[in-house]
Amino acid sequence: MKNYIIAFTLLFALCACRNKNEASKVQVADVMLAPPPMVEEKSIGSANSLAKSTADKTVSPQKETIDTSKKIIKEGEIRFHTSNLNAAKQKIVNSLQSLGGYVAEETETNGGDNSQKEFDLKVRVPSKNFDRFLDALQASGDSIDTKNIRRKDVTSDFIDIATRLKNKQVLESRYLDLLRRATKTSDLLEIEDKIAEIRTDIESTQGQLNYMTRQVAFSSLDITFYNKHGERTTNENGFSYRFKQAITQSWDIVQDLFFTVITLWPVLVIVLIGFWWFRRWARKRKLEKDAE
Repeated sequence: MKNYIIAFTLLFALCACRNKNEASKVQVADVMLAPPPMVEEKSIGSANSLAKSTADKTVSPQKETIDTSKKIIKEGEIRFHTSNLNAAKQKIVNSLQSLGGYVAEETETNGGDNSQKEFDLKVRVPSKNFDRFLDALQASGDSIDTKNIRRKDVTSDFIDIATRLKNKQVLESRYLDLLRRATKTSDLLEIEDKIAEIRTDIESTQGQLNYMTRQVAFSSLDITFYNKHGERTTNENGFSYRFKQAITQSWDIVQDLFFTVITLWPVLVIVLIGFWWFRRWARKRKLEKDAE
């Protein structure tokens, strides 16, 4: 009987150890299969997102939309002679209209002694059509007196101004973010003053960039063309033109005659004295013959 009791006790103890080992295995398995905490993943993701957004704000705006292509400003002056001012002017205007240009300023002058009449046109023409317009312009004149064409590469200046503008915009964005988070009145006023200063710089820089962009897009050219006194500027077969020319020529003849007489007055005095002496001598001679 004693042997049965000992055997039963050993069997019970063996079963109890087995159940304890299985429970330990299940608990260990449960711990190993548990997913990692989601809070850590969110924290890491938020930190990465914040770092990325900060990097985008400080780097991306400076690299975006900055045009690095070559920028050339073309400008110059040309002066030529033409026998018909009105025809030359009409050719220039027609050529400008066909190429997308325009006359920015027009001046008409006459010489003080009416020796010549000239037009001065300041024109703007798209840079891509500048050479075509220049070729057509030279064909409008009888002879070219002077021509000065300049081409200036402003690519580096353009990129420098555009980069400074982007940097100022990034700085303004940071101060606006500070303004949204500020709580003290003193901080708000200080930040607003700084934003106003930055905004003034941005507008000034933007104006410089716009001006340079217009200079690159449209080339400028000063055109002076003239004709000499007496050359035709209108229809030579028109009655009004011929009548005006006749009056002008007649008046010119009268003026020339008057100034010729003024110039030769010593000779005229001598001629008059000689004529008076001759008549007196002839009269005396006649009286002597009658007396005989």
